[in-house]
Amino acid sequence: MTAEPTHAQPLPDPPAVEPPAPVAAAAPRRGLPPGLLLAWLLAAVAIAMNVLLWQKVDGMQQQLARQSAEAGNNAVEARALARQAEETVRETAAKVAVLDSKVSDMNAYRAGLEDLVHAVTRARDENLAVDLDAALRLAQDQTQLTGSVEPLLAALRTAERRLAKSNDPRLAPAARAVARDLERVKAASVPDTAGLLARIDQLLRQVGDLPMANDVGRARLQAAPSPAAQEAPAPPQSWWERGWQSLQGDAYGLLRVSRIERPEATMLSPDQAFFVRENLKLRLQGARLGLLARQYDAARADLAAAQATLGDWFDPASRRTQSAAALLQQIQGLTRAADLPRVQDTLAALGSAVGASGSK
Repeated sequence: MTAEPTHAQPLPDPPAVEPPAPVAAAAPRRGLPPGLLLAWLLAAVAIAMNVLLWQKVDGMQQQLARQSAEAGNNAVEARALARQAEETVRETAAKVAVLDSKVSDMNAYRAGLEDLVHAVTRARDENLAVDLDAALRLAQDQTQLTGSVEPLLAALRTAERRLAKSNDPRLAPAARAVARDLERVKAASVPDTAGLLARIDQLLRQVGDLPMANDVGRARLQAAPSPAAQEAPAPPQSWWERGWQSLQGDAYGLLRVSRIERPEATMLSPDQAFFVRENLKLRLQGARLGLLARQYDAARADLAAAQATLGDWFDPASRRTQSAAALLQQIQGLTRAADLPRVQDTLAALGSAVGASGSK
Protein backbone atom coordinates (compact mmCIF):
# COMPACT_ATOMS: atom_id res chain seq x y z
CA MET A 1 0.00 0.00 0.00
CA THR A 2 1.24 3.35 -0.71
CA ALA A 3 0.70 6.11 1.63
CA GLU A 4 -0.80 9.02 0.16
CA PRO A 5 0.94 12.25 0.89
CA THR A 6 -0.71 14.34 3.47
CA HIS A 7 -0.82 18.02 3.09
CA ALA A 8 -0.06 20.11 6.27
CA GLN A 9 -2.79 22.30 7.29
CA PRO A 10 -1.90 25.94 7.67
CA LEU A 11 -1.40 27.14 11.26
CA PRO A 12 -3.51 29.97 12.45
CA ASP A 13 -1.83 33.42 12.89
CA PRO A 14 -0.68 34.25 16.51
CA PRO A 15 -2.64 36.84 18.32
CA ALA A 16 -1.27 40.30 18.35
CA VAL A 17 0.62 41.20 21.55
CA GLU A 18 0.59 44.71 22.76
CA PRO A 19 3.96 46.24 23.84
CA PRO A 20 4.46 46.49 27.60
CA ALA A 21 4.13 49.79 29.20
CA PRO A 22 7.25 51.53 30.64
CA VAL A 23 8.30 50.37 34.12
CA ALA A 24 8.65 53.81 35.52
CA ALA A 25 5.34 54.62 34.31
CA ALA A 26 3.92 51.40 35.50
CA ALA A 27 5.23 51.29 39.18
CA PRO A 28 8.30 52.46 41.35
CA ARG A 29 11.56 50.08 41.55
CA ARG A 30 12.30 48.36 44.86
CA GLY A 31 16.01 48.69 46.34
CA LEU A 32 18.46 50.87 48.46
CA PRO A 33 18.23 54.53 48.12
CA PRO A 34 21.32 56.38 46.76
CA GLY A 35 21.92 58.32 49.96
CA LEU A 36 22.08 55.21 52.03
CA LEU A 37 24.39 53.61 49.53
CA LEU A 38 26.69 56.64 49.68
CA ALA A 39 26.60 56.57 53.43
CA TRP A 40 27.57 52.94 53.50
CA LEU A 41 30.38 53.64 51.03
CA LEU A 42 31.68 56.49 53.15
CA ALA A 43 31.48 54.29 56.21
CA ALA A 44 33.49 51.56 54.47
CA VAL A 45 36.10 54.08 53.43
CA ALA A 46 36.24 55.47 56.95
CA ILE A 47 36.59 51.98 58.39
CA ALA A 48 39.41 51.23 55.93
CA MET A 49 41.15 54.46 56.79
CA ASN A 50 40.72 53.76 60.51
CA VAL A 51 42.20 50.31 60.01
CA LEU A 52 45.16 51.74 58.09
CA LEU A 53 45.60 54.49 60.65
CA TRP A 54 45.42 51.99 63.46
CA GLN A 55 48.06 49.85 61.74
CA LYS A 56 50.28 52.90 61.22
CA VAL A 57 49.80 53.99 64.82
CA ASP A 58 50.56 50.48 65.98
CA GLY A 59 53.74 50.45 63.88
CA MET A 60 54.71 53.80 65.31
CA GLN A 61 54.07 52.55 68.81
CA GLN A 62 56.19 49.49 68.19
CA GLN A 63 58.95 51.66 66.68
CA LEU A 64 58.73 54.07 69.64
CA ALA A 65 58.92 51.11 71.98
CA ARG A 66 62.01 49.81 70.23
CA GLN A 67 63.59 53.24 70.18
CA SER A 68 62.75 53.69 73.84
CA ALA A 69 64.36 50.34 74.63
CA GLU A 70 67.38 51.24 72.56
CA ALA A 71 67.55 54.65 74.22
CA GLY A 72 67.44 52.94 77.59
CA ASN A 73 70.21 50.56 76.60
CA ASN A 74 72.20 53.47 75.19
CA ALA A 75 71.65 55.39 78.39
CA VAL A 76 72.92 52.43 80.41
CA GLU A 77 75.93 52.09 78.15
CA ALA A 78 76.47 55.86 78.27
CA ARG A 79 76.42 55.80 82.06
CA ALA A 80 78.90 52.89 82.01
CA LEU A 81 81.10 54.74 79.53
CA ALA A 82 80.80 57.89 81.61
CA ARG A 83 81.98 56.00 84.67
CA GLN A 84 84.84 54.50 82.67
CA ALA A 85 85.67 57.94 81.30
CA GLU A 86 85.70 59.38 84.80
CA GLU A 87 87.99 56.59 85.97
CA THR A 88 90.19 57.12 82.91
CA VAL A 89 90.30 60.85 83.56
CA ARG A 90 91.30 60.25 87.15
CA GLU A 91 93.99 57.76 86.08
CA THR A 92 95.16 60.14 83.35
CA ALA A 93 95.29 63.00 85.82
CA ALA A 94 97.37 60.87 88.16
CA LYS A 95 99.68 59.87 85.30
CA VAL A 96 99.95 63.48 84.15
CA ALA A 97 100.91 64.50 87.64
CA VAL A 98 103.57 61.77 87.72
CA LEU A 99 104.79 62.79 84.26
CA ASP A 100 104.93 66.43 85.33
CA SER A 101 107.12 65.48 88.23
CA LYS A 102 109.30 63.36 85.95
CA VAL A 103 109.50 66.16 83.37
CA SER A 104 110.60 68.57 86.04
CA ASP A 105 113.21 66.05 87.18
CA MET A 106 114.33 65.56 83.59
CA ASN A 107 114.60 69.30 83.06
CA ALA A 108 116.75 69.58 86.15
CA TYR A 109 118.84 66.58 84.99
CA ARG A 110 119.14 68.08 81.50
CA ALA A 111 120.27 71.40 82.88
CA GLY A 112 122.90 69.64 84.99
CA LEU A 113 123.97 67.52 82.01
CA GLU A 114 124.30 70.57 79.78
CA ASP A 115 126.44 72.24 82.39
CA LEU A 116 128.55 69.11 82.59
CA VAL A 117 128.87 68.91 78.80
CA HIS A 118 129.89 72.54 78.61
CA ALA A 119 132.44 71.99 81.34
CA VAL A 120 133.80 68.87 79.61
CA THR A 121 133.91 70.71 76.27
CA ARG A 122 135.83 73.57 77.79
CA ALA A 123 138.17 71.14 79.52
CA ARG A 124 138.60 69.19 76.27
CA ASP A 125 139.44 72.32 74.32
CA GLU A 126 141.85 73.35 77.03
CA ASN A 127 143.49 69.93 77.19
CA LEU A 128 143.54 69.44 73.40
CA ALA A 129 146.46 71.79 72.94
CA VAL A 130 148.42 70.02 75.69
CA ASP A 131 147.70 66.57 74.21
CA LEU A 132 148.67 67.63 70.69
CA ASP A 133 151.85 69.29 71.93
CA ALA A 134 152.93 66.11 73.74
CA ALA A 135 152.03 63.89 70.75
CA LEU A 136 153.94 66.07 68.29
CA ARG A 137 157.03 66.24 70.48
CA LEU A 138 157.00 62.44 70.83
CA ALA A 139 156.58 61.99 67.07
CA GLN A 140 159.43 64.43 66.41
CA ASP A 141 161.72 62.45 68.72
CA GLN A 142 160.73 59.22 66.94
CA THR A 143 161.53 60.83 63.60
CA GLN A 144 164.95 61.88 64.85
CA LEU A 145 165.65 58.37 66.18
CA THR A 146 164.39 56.35 63.21
CA GLY A 147 165.25 58.76 60.39
CA SER A 148 161.75 58.37 58.95
CA VAL A 149 159.13 61.11 58.70
CA GLU A 150 156.20 58.69 58.96
CA PRO A 151 155.67 59.15 62.75
CA LEU A 152 155.68 62.93 62.34
CA LEU A 153 153.28 62.76 59.37
CA ALA A 154 150.87 60.55 61.32
CA ALA A 155 150.95 62.90 64.33
CA LEU A 156 150.35 65.97 62.15
CA ARG A 157 147.40 64.33 60.35
CA THR A 158 145.86 63.37 63.69
CA ALA A 159 146.35 66.91 65.00
CA GLU A 160 144.75 68.33 61.85
CA ARG A 161 141.64 66.14 62.27
CA ARG A 162 141.24 66.94 65.96
CA LEU A 163 141.72 70.67 65.44
CA ALA A 164 139.14 70.63 62.62
CA LYS A 165 136.54 69.23 65.06
CA SER A 166 137.26 71.88 67.70
CA ASN A 167 135.25 75.10 67.81
CA ASP A 168 137.71 76.95 70.03
CA PRO A 169 138.91 80.09 68.19
CA ARG A 170 142.13 80.03 70.19
CA LEU A 171 143.21 76.90 68.29
CA ALA A 172 142.76 78.44 64.82
CA PRO A 173 146.43 79.60 64.59
CA ALA A 174 147.53 76.12 65.63
CA ALA A 175 145.41 74.59 62.84
CA ARG A 176 147.04 76.87 60.25
CA ALA A 177 150.51 76.05 61.60
CA VAL A 178 149.74 72.31 61.42
CA ALA A 179 148.70 72.65 57.76
CA ARG A 180 151.96 74.48 56.90
CA ASP A 181 154.15 71.99 58.76
CA LEU A 182 152.33 69.07 57.17
CA GLU A 183 153.10 70.36 53.67
CA ARG A 184 156.73 71.02 54.64
CA VAL A 185 157.19 67.53 56.10
CA LYS A 186 155.68 65.95 52.97
CA ALA A 187 158.18 67.83 50.81
CA ALA A 188 161.17 66.94 53.02
CA SER A 189 164.07 65.08 51.37
CA VAL A 190 164.98 61.99 53.40
CA PRO A 191 167.38 59.30 52.14
CA ASP A 192 165.97 55.87 51.42
CA THR A 193 167.69 53.98 54.22
CA ALA A 194 165.95 50.70 53.40
CA GLY A 195 167.08 50.88 49.76
CA LEU A 196 170.66 51.68 50.76
CA LEU A 197 170.72 48.75 53.18
CA ALA A 198 169.41 46.44 50.46
CA ARG A 199 172.18 47.56 48.06
CA ILE A 200 174.84 47.05 50.75
CA ASP A 201 173.50 43.54 51.41
CA GLN A 202 173.67 42.81 47.68
CA LEU A 203 177.27 44.03 47.59
CA LEU A 204 178.14 41.87 50.62
CA ARG A 205 176.86 38.79 48.78
CA GLN A 206 179.08 39.62 45.79
CA VAL A 207 182.33 40.04 47.75
CA GLY A 208 183.01 36.31 47.87
CA ASP A 209 182.88 36.04 44.06
CA LEU A 210 185.06 39.05 43.22
CA PRO A 211 188.37 38.04 41.57
CA MET A 212 191.59 39.27 43.17
CA ALA A 213 194.22 41.17 41.23
CA ASN A 214 196.53 38.14 41.14
CA ASP A 215 193.82 35.63 40.32
CA VAL A 216 194.71 33.70 37.13
CA GLY A 217 191.81 31.28 37.23
CA ARG A 218 188.91 30.71 34.89
CA ALA A 219 187.16 33.93 35.85
CA ARG A 220 190.20 35.98 34.73
CA LEU A 221 190.46 34.08 31.46
CA GLN A 222 186.72 34.57 30.79
CA ALA A 223 187.00 38.27 31.60
CA ALA A 224 189.94 38.72 29.16
CA PRO A 225 189.65 36.17 26.33
CA SER A 226 192.76 35.28 24.31
CA PRO A 227 193.36 36.75 20.84
CA ALA A 228 193.09 33.30 19.31
CA ALA A 229 189.60 32.91 20.77
CA GLN A 230 188.61 36.35 19.47
CA GLU A 231 189.91 35.55 15.98
CA ALA A 232 188.17 32.15 15.71
CA PRO A 233 185.28 32.71 13.30
CA ALA A 234 183.50 29.39 13.87
CA PRO A 235 183.87 26.26 16.00
CA PRO A 236 185.99 23.47 14.44
CA GLN A 237 184.23 20.67 12.63
CA SER A 238 186.74 17.81 12.79
CA TRP A 239 188.33 16.17 15.79
CA TRP A 240 191.88 17.23 14.99
CA GLU A 241 190.71 20.88 14.66
CA ARG A 242 189.08 20.71 18.04
CA GLY A 243 192.21 19.15 19.54
CA TRP A 244 194.40 21.80 18.00
CA GLN A 245 192.19 24.62 19.31
CA SER A 246 192.20 23.11 22.82
CA LEU A 247 195.98 22.79 22.73
CA GLN A 248 196.32 26.36 21.49
CA GLY A 249 194.06 27.64 24.29
CA ASP A 250 196.11 25.83 26.91
CA ALA A 251 199.28 27.25 25.42
CA TYR A 252 197.89 30.79 25.64
CA GLY A 253 196.87 30.10 29.24
CA LEU A 254 200.42 29.14 30.19
CA LEU A 255 201.69 32.59 29.45
CA ARG A 256 199.87 35.79 30.34
CA VAL A 257 201.24 39.25 29.71
CA SER A 258 199.56 42.18 31.54
CA ARG A 259 200.45 45.57 32.91
CA ILE A 260 201.01 45.65 36.67
CA GLU A 261 200.25 49.00 38.23
CA ARG A 262 200.29 47.77 41.85
CA PRO A 263 202.98 45.11 42.28
CA GLU A 264 201.95 44.41 45.89
CA ALA A 265 198.51 43.24 44.69
CA THR A 266 200.12 40.43 42.75
CA MET A 267 202.09 39.26 45.79
CA LEU A 268 199.04 38.38 47.90
CA SER A 269 198.93 34.89 49.31
CA PRO A 270 195.62 33.01 49.60
CA ASP A 271 195.49 33.77 53.33
CA GLN A 272 196.06 37.45 52.72
CA ALA A 273 193.38 37.45 50.00
CA PHE A 274 190.96 35.97 52.53
CA PHE A 275 191.69 38.76 55.01
CA VAL A 276 191.33 41.38 52.26
CA ARG A 277 187.85 40.06 51.49
CA GLU A 278 186.93 40.01 55.17
CA ASN A 279 188.24 43.56 55.58
CA LEU A 280 186.02 44.66 52.66
CA LYS A 281 183.05 42.95 54.29
CA LEU A 282 183.80 44.66 57.60
CA ARG A 283 183.91 48.04 55.86
CA LEU A 284 180.55 47.38 54.27
CA GLN A 285 179.11 46.19 57.58
CA GLY A 286 180.41 49.36 59.25
CA ALA A 287 178.71 51.46 56.58
CA ARG A 288 175.51 49.52 57.15
CA LEU A 289 175.63 50.12 60.90
CA GLY A 290 176.40 53.81 60.28
CA LEU A 291 173.28 54.13 58.14
CA LEU A 292 171.17 52.41 60.79
CA ALA A 293 172.57 54.74 63.46
CA ARG A 294 172.23 57.71 61.08
CA GLN A 295 175.95 58.39 61.37
CA TYR A 296 176.26 59.39 57.75
CA ASP A 297 179.81 60.73 58.00
CA ALA A 298 181.06 57.40 59.41
CA ALA A 299 179.08 55.51 56.77
CA ARG A 300 180.62 57.58 53.96
CA ALA A 301 184.12 57.01 55.42
CA ASP A 302 183.58 53.23 55.47
CA LEU A 303 182.24 53.30 51.93
CA ALA A 304 185.27 55.29 50.75
CA ALA A 305 187.60 52.75 52.42
CA ALA A 306 185.68 49.91 50.76
CA GLN A 307 186.01 51.68 47.42
CA ALA A 308 189.76 52.02 47.90
CA THR A 309 190.10 48.34 48.89
CA LEU A 310 188.08 47.28 45.87
CA GLY A 311 190.26 49.32 43.51
CA ASP A 312 193.59 48.29 45.08
CA TRP A 313 193.29 44.54 45.62
CA PHE A 314 190.70 43.30 43.16
CA ASP A 315 190.93 42.84 39.41
CA PRO A 316 189.63 46.05 37.75
CA ALA A 317 189.23 44.27 34.38
CA SER A 318 186.67 41.79 35.75
CA ARG A 319 183.02 42.47 35.01
CA ARG A 320 182.07 41.48 38.54
CA THR A 321 184.52 43.97 39.99
CA GLN A 322 183.25 46.69 37.69
CA SER A 323 179.64 45.93 38.64
CA ALA A 324 180.52 45.99 42.36
CA ALA A 325 182.40 49.28 41.93
CA ALA A 326 179.43 50.85 40.14
CA LEU A 327 177.05 49.68 42.86
CA LEU A 328 179.38 51.03 45.55
CA GLN A 329 179.57 54.42 43.82
CA GLN A 330 175.77 54.49 43.64
CA ILE A 331 175.55 53.81 47.38
CA GLN A 332 178.05 56.59 48.07
CA GLY A 333 176.04 59.03 45.97
CA LEU A 334 172.80 58.24 47.82
CA THR A 335 174.35 58.37 51.28
CA ARG A 336 173.81 61.88 52.53
CA ALA A 337 172.78 63.50 55.75
CA ALA A 338 169.02 63.46 56.27
CA ASP A 339 167.39 66.86 56.50
CA LEU A 340 164.76 65.84 59.02
CA PRO A 341 162.06 68.51 59.37
CA ARG A 342 160.89 69.96 62.67
CA VAL A 343 157.49 71.35 63.62
CA GLN A 344 158.51 74.38 65.62
CA ASP A 345 155.69 76.58 64.23
CA THR A 346 153.02 74.13 65.38
CA LEU A 347 154.61 73.70 68.78
CA ALA A 348 154.81 77.47 69.23
CA ALA A 349 151.13 77.91 68.25
CA LEU A 350 150.06 75.16 70.63
CA GLY A 351 152.15 76.71 73.41
CA SER A 352 150.38 80.04 72.84
CA ALA A 353 146.98 78.29 73.02
CA VAL A 354 147.98 76.56 76.26
CA GLY A 355 149.10 79.87 77.71
CA ALA A 356 145.83 81.54 76.74
CA SER A 357 143.83 78.71 78.35
CA GLY A 358 145.87 78.94 81.54
CA SER A 359 145.42 82.71 81.78
CA LYS A 360 141.63 82.33 81.64
